Parts: sequence; structure tokens; C-alpha cells
Amino acid sequence: MNYQIGNIIEGTVTGIQPYGAFVSLDKETQGLIHVSEIQSGFTKNIHEVLQIGQKIRVQIIDIDEYSQKISLSRRTLESSFVQPPFKRKRYFTNKNKRIGFRTIGEALPVWVKEAKEMLEKENSNR
Repeated sequence: MNYQIGNIIEGTVTGIQPYGAFVSLDKETQGLIHVSEIQSGFTKNIHEVLQIGQKIRVQIIDIDEYSQKISLSRRTLESSFVQPPFKRKRYFTNKNKRIGFRTIGEALPVWVKEAKEMLEKENSNR
């Protein structure tokens, strides 16, 4: 095997699985592009990006010494990267009220009283 980490080569997509795409580098050698290395950003469906038989340029990012498995990437060859969308924080309550756990502290004695009454009622029914 004469491949090295960092090589940019052309291969043919031979198989697609939910976890990635298999690429034939030559007649005897195949590599895998993990789903996270197919493109920058989130890849929901690999079939929307790649098709079996498609010729693609890939970069070798890892070669396992023992199993000789080759990890490939298309993402490293992109000239511009997709920025993840800004996610606005969602608050369960109004953050401007700044009440925190105060409402729980106020409600706790009422809950304890109700629980005691229910337990007493259950014990008296036995």
C-alpha cells in the first residue's frame, strides 16, 4: 500500500451506509468517509450528497497500522465551511422576572402539608 496521510486522491463511491460512504481508491483498496467527514455542517441523509458510482476527490486523514483501514474526508477539501446556525436560548420561564427557585420555596410547605394529609388519609382507611 503506497498511500500516506494527507494524500488527496480521486475515488469512486462503492457503497453508502447510515454511518458513512465506502470509496474505492484502486482495484484493491477501499476507504471509508465517516458521515461527519462528508461535508461541513450536519449531514442528515448521505444519499442527498453522494451516489454510488460517483467519482469524488478525498483526502486521507488516517491509516490504521494494524488493520490497514483508511479513513477519508471530503470536508477537509472544502474551501469554505458552513457555520452552525446560532441557537437562541429558550427559557422555561421569563428570564427577566429573576424569580429562580423562590416559587418552589413558597410552594414547598403547601406540598408537604398536602402529602401529609394524603398519607394520614391512607393510613386511616386501612
